[in-house]
Amino acid sequence: MRKHIVMSFLLAPIVVAAMPFAAHADMASDVKAVNDGWAHITYEVRGSSTQTKALDQLAHQAATVAARYPGRAEPLLWQGIITSEQANRANFFHKLGLATQARDLIARAYSIDPRAAQGGAALSLGVLYYKVPGSPLAWGDDAKAGRLLKQALSVDPNGLDSNYFYGDYLLKQGDKAGARAYLQKALRAPHDGSRPVWDAGRRREVQALLAKAA
Repeated sequence: MRKHIVMSFLLAPIVVAAMPFAAHADMASDVKAVNDGWAHITYEVRGSSTQTKALDQLAHQAATVAARYPGRAEPLLWQGIITSEQANRANFFHKLGLATQARDLIARAYSIDPRAAQGGAALSLGVLYYKVPGSPLAWGDDAKAGRLLKQALSVDPNGLDSNYFYGDYLLKQGDKAGARAYLQKALRAPHDGSRPVWDAGRRREVQALLAKAA
């Protein structure tokens, strides 16, 4: 979770594999609340302005959780994910700045633990690198994205998100056959009963992308 002029991009919704239950139960609960809030806004809330307001509130919650657990990768990762969603909905002038903030937050999570959230830190960082344009005015990098996405796949080879985003990446590289293979593998991922809203919503996105890769 890719290029034209710098401000024309839209960041796809990023989400990572289900968070492993952390040693600190309260942190796990706090992170899951942000995670579930993201899924609710993305897949259940209707209306652009309503989504934006809800996302702004969630961004504040995510920042509070990250501050509560300094030096922990998962809260930083989710703060970055929510910031990337704000970039997705931002106006022309704020889009790249928010995307850069998201990159820096997720990069900090990655530096703490490259395998955080079942490879989610590598995955989310890779998505940003192929979604943001690569130009003198931006920092997108398809080669770096590919390396990060493959790293995420090595950690979670059968995951819904790891295969979905690598399929999306390949499709944007013009490799329809490769994209179809990874997207089909994404649909074979085990269902996640702990996050039903995300699970169902992401599978709909996989099906839509498969139609484009036909």
